[in-house]
Amino acid sequence: MNRRDFLKTMAVSAGGGSLLSNHGLDLKLTSRPNIVFLMADDHQAMAMGCMGNSEIATPNLDALAGKGVVFERCYASSPLCMASRATVFTGMYEYKTGCNFSTGKVSADDWNDLSYATLLRRAGYRTAFAGKWGFGVDIPDHSAAFDKWGGFEGSGQGSYNTGANPSMTGYAQEYPHVTRGLGAFGRDFIRESAANDKPFCLTLFFKAPHKPHNNIDAEDLLRYDGATFATRPNYGESAGQTHPIQPKLGRQYHQWTEWDPDSYQDHLKAYYQLISGVDTAVGMVIDELEARGVADNTVIIYTSDNGYFCGSHRLQGKVLPYEEASRIPLIIYDPRSRSAGKKQRSRAVVSNIDFAPTVLDLAGLKTPGKMDGKSLTGIVDSPAKSIRDSSLVIQNWGWANTDHNRALAVVTEDYKYINWCYADENVPVAEELFDMVNDPYELNDLSADPEASSALERMRALYDEYHRHWSRHCVDAEDYTRHRVIFDRTVPWQDKDYRGFTVKNKDSSGGKAIRQIYEDLTGVAPPIN
Repeated sequence: MNRRDFLKTMAVSAGGGSLLSNHGLDLKLTSRPNIVFLMADDHQAMAMGCMGNSEIATPNLDALAGKGVVFERCYASSPLCMASRATVFTGMYEYKTGCNFSTGKVSADDWNDLSYATLLRRAGYRTAFAGKWGFGVDIPDHSAAFDKWGGFEGSGQGSYNTGANPSMTGYAQEYPHVTRGLGAFGRDFIRESAANDKPFCLTLFFKAPHKPHNNIDAEDLLRYDGATFATRPNYGESAGQTHPIQPKLGRQYHQWTEWDPDSYQDHLKAYYQLISGVDTAVGMVIDELEARGVADNTVIIYTSDNGYFCGSHRLQGKVLPYEEASRIPLIIYDPRSRSAGKKQRSRAVVSNIDFAPTVLDLAGLKTPGKMDGKSLTGIVDSPAKSIRDSSLVIQNWGWANTDHNRALAVVTEDYKYINWCYADENVPVAEELFDMVNDPYELNDLSADPEASSALERMRALYDEYHRHWSRHCVDAEDYTRHRVIFDRTVPWQDKDYRGFTVKNKDSSGGKAIRQIYEDLTGVAPPIN
């Protein structure tokens, strides 16, 4: 029996299934690892040196990648901060958390029964959180799940100015920019915990590199001076022309001017400066683990809540299921694993639904049955393994609360299939199929290619399976139950009760912008419900 199996055996009663915390076992006997979970905000997967990007400086992340496993095909199941963060803690797809902008909060029961923070603390871990929280929980005080708290207030963005975040003011003088302030918070928690006889779990959610991209730490202002950055092959106007109308009917298309050729160099420089700041903070945490003599028993996970387009596909921001927004960085370093120090990489399709099960597994706890994810520890030990054949990407956020660019996508090792839910008399029904091996920049839609018909049918079948799961298991709320119809690709668009342009939303800023895009792309005014 290996060490992980032993810990699992210790964690389960003779009757089976109960968590360790229910049995009062002496935690000193189990020697469970410490866990450091680090998550950036809007960090595109390719924006690291270890992912082949020679233009950005991420030495600490690159060193971590050299010691651990780099997951090259990790996806945010909902590439949007609020929905993603709820998934990260609970291991469930968005339609089961019910949490996205304006759709609801994580329920008290799900937080208490599923959140890795709650379960680890209940099992004897010393826990801490700092940074951008970013989602709602239907309990009076979610900070009570942590022994030490440095989270930004409410579910909002927080500030890059450390002193403007009440829980972080103690770091403001030495670290006026909150990215390094969060590194200092992590450093202090590690120092305190190393003197304690409990294992610890530190969760840091960085604000960077989220907008505003011009709020740079003074320590990073001179980075990349004089640099000229390349554009990705799918950057710009011509790439945007290859996609259907639906993904253009939203904020991502409207705000592309932030990344147009006149803005691209300065904007990417600032974006990279913010990421390099995160890299420095990660280094602060790693240095403290080593200084306190706990590095050899601490698992480090680095990821992001979603990616970022940076002008690819003629888009800015995130949300949509194309690679730049939906694929996220993931590095896991377990110094006890067989892969440690071997510069290992995995091509397995994994998702942020897998993060909570992984953390629980590392702590010797069972994955609750309601979670959709699976532990990644087996891949960390043997990077050639996989845990699933496909994964789901959800786009359930509409600017001005419309359905125009909502979508579901399915990703496998070879293909990505996207079904755009909206259509009308001027906007044709649209689906996309991409060969992810030969077309990683998603420039060539194969959905109408006869030679790809068998692949299309396989991906449609997977899509239907995920849609059935949504229909059976979604929370009982209109924002999710109505998707039983609008995400059903077999239902004609005429029979779908879309949220489109209404008298109420047509004059909002988002409504006006989408209407103008609609007219530009179709040549006619949009229908008003």
